[in-house]
Order: sequence, then structure tokens, then C-alpha cells
Amino acid sequence: MATPLIVSFGEMLIDFVPDTSGVSLAESTGFLKAPGGAPANVACAITKLGGKSAFIGKFGDDEFGHMLVNILKKNGVNSEGVCFDTNARTALAFVTLKNDGEREFMFYRNPSADMLLKESELNKDLIKKAKIFHYGSISLISEPCRTAHMAAMKTAKDAGVLLSYDPNVRLPLWPSTEAAIEGIKSIWNEADIIKVSDDEVTFLTRGDAEKDDVVLSLMHDKLKLLIVTDGEKGCRYYTKKFKGRVPGYAVKAVDTTGAGDSFVGSFLVSLGKDGSILDDEGKLKEALAFANACGAVCTTQKGAIPALPTPSDAQQLMKSKSK
Repeated sequence: MATPLIVSFGEMLIDFVPDTSGVSLAESTGFLKAPGGAPANVACAITKLGGKSAFIGKFGDDEFGHMLVNILKKNGVNSEGVCFDTNARTALAFVTLKNDGEREFMFYRNPSADMLLKESELNKDLIKKAKIFHYGSISLISEPCRTAHMAAMKTAKDAGVLLSYDPNVRLPLWPSTEAAIEGIKSIWNEADIIKVSDDEVTFLTRGDAEKDDVVLSLMHDKLKLLIVTDGEKGCRYYTKKFKGRVPGYAVKAVDTTGAGDSFVGSFLVSLGKDGSILDDEGKLKEALAFANACGAVCTTQKGAIPALPTPSDAQQLMKSKSK
């Protein structure tokens, strides 16, 4: 059986990360450049785990843009959906790492090439070939990218492709908190699978993310699976038939960048291989336990893409913790 294609849509950018943790941007004396952007991280996570992925997005026709596309290619990601803009730069983000590995962001996108992707530039044939189409919410913030995003989702939906949504809230990029909530929820009811973090549940509902009824307020009729990630505590899952919790793996976190994307990539590989996991609670829990391990491994070194695990990295962690 051919490996199913998972197409990831959205932004890829350069993260500038301080070479020492726990200092502010102003105090930092040096920065390491690292490829970033959640949808691109997911595409790389998929190939690292033996899956097949493609990335659709726009880059500046500059040294950073070409560097990023080369990173996709080196990681085995299909880049037929990539295009370049000669008039705009590739996006940059300065990321501060606090002592616990958590992050703060400062973005340079005014406007960056990824925001300028037009519907006419979409590789719709690539989308139609996918089994799963995955996206975030940053591509919804401004035109023309928002229209391109909506068109890409429609192309996928019409072709019977599963829609996977990880909003990846980045508040500084939205004009206001209200605009962020409204924008993120504007496509909520289209998705087949949604993954949110506990913090994002709180942000979107203004309620207590620990409470099932609060989480269940995010369910909709077409939603086949809602996953809430709880950091090192693991994750929770909600379908129309069952709900539960899968414990995580405690590791020494150095940098949480990309952990959620590693989790998502892992889960999408499992789902691509076997769609029945959405109806079989036992299989779903196995896939989520493996995804938890992939997310945990990713936090043990700096950067997102370089820290993405192989299947044996995740299996080793699972073995070591089950003794």
C-alpha cells in the first residue's frame, strides 16, 4: 500500500533563538537561527517518522527563503507547492527561551511573503492527492493569504480529504484578542480533527480547560476528534463516542519549540496509516501515547526541526518509562 500523503499549509520562517536560555531579547548577546513555523515543522515531523508530506506556502526570494526550502527538501518534504515572492521578505521571529524552556515571540512580518500567497498560486492538484490536509490559523490573519487558505480547505474538502486544524495561537500577530478568537473560530466548524493546547482552550472559551464541559463546548457536529494537549501531563481526547486521557512522559525540557508540532505530525502519520483509529478507542490511545512520546523527545534539545524524533527515539523513551 502506498504511503498516504499529508499536505501541510501555512508559514515557514526563521526563528532567532538566544544562544543562552533565560535572558530577554535585549540582554541576549547572540542568536542561533533555526527554521520555524508550525505547519512546516509538522511536515518535517511526518517525514522523520517515515510518513510522506508536502508543504504549501510562500517564501521571500531571498537567502533565508531559499535556505528554508532547502531544509524542507533535505528533510524529504515535497516542495511542489512552494512559491517565491520577489517583492517581500521571508518572515523572521525572535524567540526568547525562559529558564523552563517556555517561549516568548517577537515577529518581523510587515508583510512577509507567507502572508502574500494568492489563491492562483495554490497547487490544487497536490491538495487533491492528499489523505489529510493540515493547517493552522496564522494564515487567516491577513489577505490575500486568508482567501488562499479558504480556497485550499474547500479544494481538500471537495476531494474528500480529511481536514486537520491546529490553531497555534500567536496573539502578537493578530490585531486584537477579539480578532484572534473570531479568526480562529471562523473555520472551526470545517475541521474533521482539531488539536488545541490546554492554554488555547482557556483562551478560546474563557473557561477552565480542566473541565470537560468547557472542552466539550468546542465540539461541533462534523468534528471526528478533538485533542487537548496538557504539556508533560499528556493529552485528552474527545469524540462523539468516547473520551479519556493518555498520560505523557516526563523529560528534562530544554526547549518546548516544536513539541506540539512533533505530537501532531506523529498523530497524523498514525491516522494516515489507519483511519479506523478515530472509531477504535484502544488504537486511538496507542497512537496518542506514541504522539506524547514524540512531543516529549522534541523538548530535550534546542530548535524544532533538528529536535524532531525518529520512531526509535520515541520508542526508546516509551520503553525507558514503562520499566
